[in-house]
Formats: sequence, structure tokens, C-alpha cells
Amino acid sequence: MGKVMVSTVDASEVAKFEAMAAEWWDPHGKFKPLHMMNPVRLDYITTQIAGEFDRDLSAPNPFEGLRILDIGCGGGLLCEPMARLGAEIIGVDAAERNIPVAETHAKQSGLDIDYRHTTAEAMAAAGEQFDVVINMEVVEHVADPQAYLTACQQLLKPGGLHLCSTINRNPKSFAVAIVGAEYVMRWLPKGTHEWAKFITPDELYELMTNAGLTPVDRKGYVFNPVTWRWSISDRDLSVNYVTAALKPGA
Repeated sequence: MGKVMVSTVDASEVAKFEAMAAEWWDPHGKFKPLHMMNPVRLDYITTQIAGEFDRDLSAPNPFEGLRILDIGCGGGLLCEPMARLGAEIIGVDAAERNIPVAETHAKQSGLDIDYRHTTAEAMAAAGEQFDVVINMEVVEHVADPQAYLTACQQLLKPGGLHLCSTINRNPKSFAVAIVGAEYVMRWLPKGTHEWAKFITPDELYELMTNAGLTPVDRKGYVFNPVTWRWSISDRDLSVNYVTAALKPGA
């Protein structure tokens, strides 16, 4: 008998993003912070994948032959660039309303992307396997981060790459990610994030290790209010940060 996977989806968190689904591709709408952050997210993701799988990003279709999963794909902000780089990309989201938004935009963009309304746990239970699992700003929204990351590990082929970003938990992240982003700048609807669900880098490393992953890198995403730009930092992981981990056994 196969192992029964219990979903870590938090229904209240899904409802928040269902309500915002139609605005995914509006760079000035409720997802403005993601559009602003997307260039540095893509820089980190593509650099890590290229390094791990020995791909030349200047070549045509450098990710050809790689099967990549984007969990919590939303409207497809990361899936579309992966498709353009030649990857076989599957985007999944627990918020059902996001899927037709993503499918419509991909069709308008002339891209063939497999979008599914499902969960990491369901895909792991079905035996799906990927070279790369992209997990951006999702782990702070699930009901059980340990079970969720274990499902992510099960979705990887041996030697596969797991990329996970989230928000640190400290007074600065409360001031910046909640007070600043939701109340002062009004970049996000109030209540989008719950500070108590934020995860420190050391906690995330421990969760990933317990899930059977080997953490290999972590960097910070830093917003400069003067230049109005995001950048990647080796040292400042105080608010937004991203990690890379490998599944042993290649």
C-alpha cells in the first residue's frame, strides 16, 4: 500500500491569493513587489540551475532536457522564463483561480506550459520526479513546513536541486515585510503575511536537512529604497532570502 500524503495546504492562505488571482500580471497591482523582485529571483534561480547542471546561459535553450517544477506558481511569473530557456516546466498552485490566469497568459505569450491545480504532496504521492523544484515564497504560507519540504524532497530526482525563498523572522522583517509593505507602502493587502509563520535561515536549513536535503547556499534579497531596486547579498539575510539545497544520491 502506498504512503498516504497529508496535504499541508492552509485554506485561509489559499483564499488570500485566490482573491488576488486576476492581478498577477499587472506590474502596478497587488503583486507589484514580486514584479520588482523578479529580476533578482530569476538571476539566482538561473545561475544556480546553470551551475548545478553545467549549462551555458548564453546558449540557445540552455535548460533543454531539464524537468522543472514551480510550486505556488501563481500567474506564471517564473514558469514563463523557464519555458523560454528550454525547460519542461510544470507550474502547480493550490489556488485554483490562478491556473486559468497562468494558462491564458502563457497562450498569449506563445508558450507551452503545463499548469495544474494540485499540491506538492499530491504530486509526490503520484511519484512525479523533477531535476529542479522551485519553491518561492510558499513555505511561510503552508500549515506544516516540515511535511511540505519533505514532499519537495520526494519530488526531486537524486542529485536534484531545490530552490526555496522565504522571509526571515525578526523585528526588522516585521517592520519591513508587514508594517512597511502592507500598511505604509500598501504594496500588499493587509494580512497577506503572518509574522509568526516567517522562518529564520537556520530554521529553514534544519527543516531541509530533516527532510533529506543538503543545503549548499543561501543569499539575501535586499531592497534599496533610494535606487528603488532589489539586489542579491551574500551577508544581509535579515528580511527576504533564498536558499539552494541538493538531494543526495546522484
